[in-house]
Amino acid sequence: MGRGDGRGRVVSPEGADDSGTRILHVDMDAFYAAVEVMHDASLAGLPLIIGAPDGRSVVSSASYEARRYGVRAAMPVAQAIRLCPSARIVPPHFERYQTVSRQVMAVFESITPLVEPLSVDEAFLDVQGVRRLWGSPGEIARLVRARVESEVGITCSVGVAATKHVAKMASTLCKPDGMLIIPESQTIEFLSPRSVRAMWGVGPKAADALEARGIRTIGDIREAPQDMLDRAVGPALGFRIAALSRGVDHRAVDTDRVEKSIGHEETFDVDITDRETLHAELLRLADRVAARLRKAGWECASVAIKVRFDDFTTLSRSQTLSEPTSVGQRMGEAAQMLFDTIDRRDPVRLIGVRAEKLRPAGGGAFALWDDDEHWRKVEGALDDARARFGSATITRARHLGRGEGRGAPKHPKSHGLQ
Repeated sequence: MGRGDGRGRVVSPEGADDSGTRILHVDMDAFYAAVEVMHDASLAGLPLIIGAPDGRSVVSSASYEARRYGVRAAMPVAQAIRLCPSARIVPPHFERYQTVSRQVMAVFESITPLVEPLSVDEAFLDVQGVRRLWGSPGEIARLVRARVESEVGITCSVGVAATKHVAKMASTLCKPDGMLIIPESQTIEFLSPRSVRAMWGVGPKAADALEARGIRTIGDIREAPQDMLDRAVGPALGFRIAALSRGVDHRAVDTDRVEKSIGHEETFDVDITDRETLHAELLRLADRVAARLRKAGWECASVAIKVRFDDFTTLSRSQTLSEPTSVGQRMGEAAQMLFDTIDRRDPVRLIGVRAEKLRPAGGGAFALWDDDEHWRKVEGALDDARARFGSATITRARHLGRGEGRGAPKHPKSHGLQ
């Protein structure tokens, strides 16, 4: 499969067996930090934290030098600084990242038309149809790595496998600047010893539930009775991880770009500075958007936010989700994280949440979720209640009285849900 190259990287050797493979998962290495180094070579080799210096903000990304101290994306900047006091704080420049992302995706699309971006810095490629042009999947992976480095100026890691799930796991294991090929015949051998936490779509709560029952590896999942998995993580996720533990993943690389979107935004009577109020408002708007998605039979693959400040400066941020969703909780958490990447603390006049890249609900063969089964049931029950009693009668308890005296929009009297 792969081996170390003497510099701490995992790189499958020249001529490694890539039989039965067709999917590449390509992931840029510390993308935001790498782009900042491209623009300022003096930052090379330094521990970098990409984020606002304000201690209330979160880390957007970190260089590998900073990650060695335990710094991770989505960590509060104040905590990151405590872990790595010598780190250089660099404010994010999202326009730069978008520009470089377009260059990276252009490299991918020049090799195969079957490209599925997951975010600005990663994508799946199906290379089965271009083998006569470029060679075997392993050879194409080497070509991708070489061209990204020579034409764009940054490094990437590539997982090569028969399925999307295994390819993504492989790219994670070989970072940074590595390549790991998993031939189809060795899929089970590769999966069996890996932690359940390494599975794409198994979040911390689901992993805790599995480990509490002695299910610690993917091999354990494969050997566990189905009813035990169902009790641990729910029937839907239990069925999915059982299939994935056996290497079964029928999802194809999806190049469909549905440019429809659904969104809600709110203009405040008085500009808002309180972060807790703004976080709550993002969740409330995400709930409204999600309800419309479910009513229309759609899911979104991307969440975007819009923020207008008191000087009428308007910023937008977006994030591609690991799996399409119509769950308001998931969308709200994504919206809150996007908001925390904005380093301005000026009063906010308007805020909005939009679901983008819509597709029919349930369109994927396996929709891997981070323990969302509970929220799907809760929000489905809310849909039923609103249909019977009206949309203004049901809301989360945290929204009751939210923002009174602080200029937030006043909401109708409603019944609360914790």
